Amino acid sequence: MQFAFSEEQELLRNQAREYLTGRFPLERIAALAESERGWDPATWRELAELGWTGVSVSEEQGGAGLGFLEEAVLFEELGRSLYLGPYFATVGLALPALDPGEQAAVARGERTWTLALNGIPAPDEDKVDEVASADDGAAERILPRALTALALEAVGIAQRALELGVEHAKTREQFGKPIGVYQAVSHKLADTFVETELARSLAYWAAWCVAEDDPQAPVAAAAAKSHASETAVAACERSIQVHGGIGFTWEHVLQRFYKRALWIEAYGGYGAAHRATVAAHLFD
Repeated sequence: MQFAFSEEQELLRNQAREYLTGRFPLERIAALAESERGWDPATWRELAELGWTGVSVSEEQGGAGLGFLEEAVLFEELGRSLYLGPYFATVGLALPALDPGEQAAVARGERTWTLALNGIPAPDEDKVDEVASADDGAAERILPRALTALALEAVGIAQRALELGVEHAKTREQFGKPIGVYQAVSHKLADTFVETELARSLAYWAAWCVAEDDPQAPVAAAAAKSHASETAVAACERSIQVHGGIGFTWEHVLQRFYKRALWIEAYGGYGAAHRATVAAHLFD
């Protein structure tokens, strides 16, 4: 079995990292979050031109005809860059419930959607064109996909929080030394690294299960959502602590990653609920 990313997936990751780093530097994230719209709608068409909104849409409908593993790469990178548009709401949540014509409109960047799912409040309703509903059969199929997409975003957030913490630990000096040499700092960052790598493994296992329609998809998604969301929250908290006083200020971008991590942790159920799903599977 091949566990490595394919050449095409690595190229997609590199393209995503280059675009998002250039288009959404940390200072722009803060500016967009404070703007009246809360995001830049023009970027939705840009994502469509890059092919990101139609990754899993069939070629007949104007998409790339790929699968969820390729979308998984994008979800992680979008989380790392804290993209503020409705990509999760549209691609991660609503897309499988749409008819082919509506999927084609999403692939062209003409529509944004979200989904009312199992009574869970739909995210980003103020940023989308329409809200769709899913019947019981569709909801059962969509939920693992949605939870996995959130787990992948959480991995990206944890990774970025770790990077910000490491950079600060290298450059901030105390008593004539970088603060990263002190165990009280370095151990926090090491813990985040270990937890993030485990979260990444779980998230991509779940992504594979979703992509292959594997029977384990529901339990894999539950495990990934539980661990990755809690990892993202802890990563942000540790990075804020590493940054000291500045990390607790409203002006620092870490508070925005932290709030997104908290939202991901809450959406669709906290970790305890998903661990109950895993336990039921193990002991059934």
